Amino acid sequence: MTVATAGNVRAMESPVVRVWKGFGTAEGVETYCRGHFTETVLPGLQALDGFLDANLLVRPCGDETEVVVATVWESLAAVKAFAGDDYERAVVEPIVSDLLARFDEHATHFTLALAHHRRGI
Repeated sequence: MTVATAGNVRAMESPVVRVWKGFGTAEGVETYCRGHFTETVLPGLQALDGFLDANLLVRPCGDETEVVVATVWESLAAVKAFAGDDYERAVVEPIVSDLLARFDEHATHFTLALAHHRRGI
């Protein structure tokens, strides 16, 4: 992304979306989302410089329920400050194994090309 400021043009790093997926029973995913993520993960993320947003997406997937966690960060440097040098490795607390049957060991990262939020959502 390029940003113009007072006649100067400077490069600005685009936000990064970090995506991680897990699968489990509907009850396990519900407990992950409403309990573990809301009470433990989110407050920790909100305390970190560079964390911008989080969205949890849920859908039935055969006999399992899938949860997709999409966190938004100011930059790849902010992701690395959270996840470490091996930033593509998922950051998963041991209790998640009790809530979900399986989950990705790695996260996927995307450059945020456009974000539009309607008020009230």
